Amino acid sequence: MEKERPQGNIEYKLKLVEVKPERLEELASQLKYRLEEGMGEAIYEIGVTDDGEIVGLNLEEFEKTVETLKRASEKVGAKITVIRKTNGKMGVAAEVLIRRTKDAGGFPVWLYIPVLGNVDSGKSSLVSVLVSGQLDDGNGSAMAKIARYLHEIKSRRTSSISSHPLGFDEHGNVVNYRLPSPFDEAETFLNSSKIVDFVDLGGHERYFKTTLKGIMGHQPDYCIITVAANAGIKPMTIEHLKVVVGLRLPMIFVITKIDLAPQLVGKVISDIQSLVKLPKINAIPFQVKNVDDAVVAAKVMPCGRVAPIFTVSNVTGQGLDLLLTFLNLLPPRTRWREKANRQLLLYVDDIFNVRGVGPVVSGLILQGVVMENDHVLLGPFKDGSFRSVRVKSIHLNRTFVKCAIAGSDACLALAGVKVEELRKGMAILSIDDKPRAVRQFEGEVFILHHPTTIRPGYQAVIHVHTVRQAAEFVKIYDKSVLRTGDRARVRFSFLYYPEYLFEGQKFVFREANAKGIGVITKIIG
Repeated sequence: MEKERPQGNIEYKLKLVEVKPERLEELASQLKYRLEEGMGEAIYEIGVTDDGEIVGLNLEEFEKTVETLKRASEKVGAKITVIRKTNGKMGVAAEVLIRRTKDAGGFPVWLYIPVLGNVDSGKSSLVSVLVSGQLDDGNGSAMAKIARYLHEIKSRRTSSISSHPLGFDEHGNVVNYRLPSPFDEAETFLNSSKIVDFVDLGGHERYFKTTLKGIMGHQPDYCIITVAANAGIKPMTIEHLKVVVGLRLPMIFVITKIDLAPQLVGKVISDIQSLVKLPKINAIPFQVKNVDDAVVAAKVMPCGRVAPIFTVSNVTGQGLDLLLTFLNLLPPRTRWREKANRQLLLYVDDIFNVRGVGPVVSGLILQGVVMENDHVLLGPFKDGSFRSVRVKSIHLNRTFVKCAIAGSDACLALAGVKVEELRKGMAILSIDDKPRAVRQFEGEVFILHHPTTIRPGYQAVIHVHTVRQAAEFVKIYDKSVLRTGDRARVRFSFLYYPEYLFEGQKFVFREANAKGIGVITKIIG
């Protein structure tokens, strides 16, 4: 193994035998640091020197070391689970997961993972089987459990955006499977130490704008790309992959329906390996065949270079255990605790008019903290103004809470605004913030695909988080036209009303079959 690093959530320990009280306090403090680095999770390598040599321990030393780690973990409100064991030079070495409990951490460790892929590649069935623990019957029963609309059940195609949390307790057991209803978001939230929130998205070309909204409206840690074994890589798989690569999201490939076409699985794996090795993607494919592979893949995922490949069947259950092991160990990439110390920012993703309550908005809190009865700024309205409104109540995963922090997908009931005045893409900010509405901005863009050329005056729909509005290419700097594969600095102007944007935000633009990505470099006003 490589040498131990002072940063990060991985710690090496050769042995911890006959530890004195003072030393136990030191171990607890060190463990707390590692947990903070891992945002609530840490990995301890037992029987390993600081140089990475796997020495191992005899059985008595190993048991005493594990017991010491348990005592240290209890002091910081965490629990330990031995993930795997191996043989070292002198005996047993092990990898131990230490996870902060729900009671100690307040909010669970949270990961957002959009599920992408071509139509009929088994995205919804995979999410349903993972969350419910109940296999598909091969006739669409799993997909029907999470479909939002009747037409989705009839056509067996997802056309909307839906989130489904998969909860793990402090020992890595799936919480959903022991609930009366595995899809009960409130119970999953209340009983989990870690939540993997799957965002199920449509795969058909006609729903691509909705799929973009699902990706941009959240702050994904990773993304899953499903490929059906009987169909292979399709054009929409490539389109989704272009967006994922442009946003620099680590990708996880899941080959589904391996029971339908076992003879084609090898070819699909080979095609994915060739695809991710292309220069513009430059990832390292890694087929996960056993538990050790799943553990290694989870540890190296945050670097963004490795693309693990899983093979599963939603009908027979083959390969699902490895995928669950991987998801349980997968570390979050977004440091939400640090974002909680900043000024409040939430983009409105959905709007409701609840009888007896009034206007309610939902969205991901990108930074800051919001509390019940707080006064916040809402806007920009169509005239470019921002208004002070009061947060009457807060819902988090269908549960009433007093406050919500960065990383929470929250619903806020608002006083001081009419539901007719609200629109998706508006921002909720701290009351002492001094925002300004943006009608024009500049950005560095990359053209993923365009059938002809782009000139000044060209119009496309801009996606920034939940902001979705048509904008005009007012000026293209240093070039007269843009084609597929070109990079340039462009000035954009919104066509209808101003939005709240800031420098450094990533955006996607689309128009018919044309697509591009970019980063906001300058706010003009």
